[in-house]
Amino acid sequence: MTILITKLIIVLIFSYLIGSIPTGYIIVKLLKGIDIRQTGSGSTGATNVKRVLGTKWFFIVMFLDALKGAIPVLIAVHWFNFMNYMGLAPVIAAISVIIGHSKSIFLGFTGGKSVATGVGTILALCWPVGLIIAAIWGLITYTSKYVSLGSIIAISLAPILMNAFEQNIYYICFAALGAIYVIIMHKANIRRLLEGKENKVRK
Repeated sequence: MTILITKLIIVLIFSYLIGSIPTGYIIVKLLKGIDIRQTGSGSTGATNVKRVLGTKWFFIVMFLDALKGAIPVLIAVHWFNFMNYMGLAPVIAAISVIIGHSKSIFLGFTGGKSVATGVGTILALCWPVGLIIAAIWGLITYTSKYVSLGSIIAISLAPILMNAFEQNIYYICFAALGAIYVIIMHKANIRRLLEGKENKVRK
């Protein structure tokens, strides 16, 4: 039991530190020499990067953030015996990497809103659900022109889809908690959407 707890703590710390790597911040700092937190929404995520560097870097940062979310989960899946621990370790990794992204230890506990990183964790836990969520996000974002709306709706469907694909209770609970967390991170966006003041991703 002591070895198990030690391994879970290692997973938690490692995943948090990976999540804390501020991809968008680093890229903008290297290419523009500015702190992305001082522009736009103040987020280090892909949407705010787009405002500074354009569409190409929006997709690059989104991919890197999703990869950042998937890697710790995949490591946890292979490090632990999945059947014995019912997926608990991968979920701990997923939660830790999401919190790390939005509350980076390297940026004074600031960061992004964890959407791309969250999708990355879901892809690693159950790739069909992750692909469906990504497709829903893309469809809603493209038709509505609001990244935040696509993000909120797509992530909110994660627990329903996890249940539909008969995933274990840890995965379903993680998807539900993750959805709540992402919605909370988007509370300012929700207010602007209701007021008709939210910025569109394109004209």
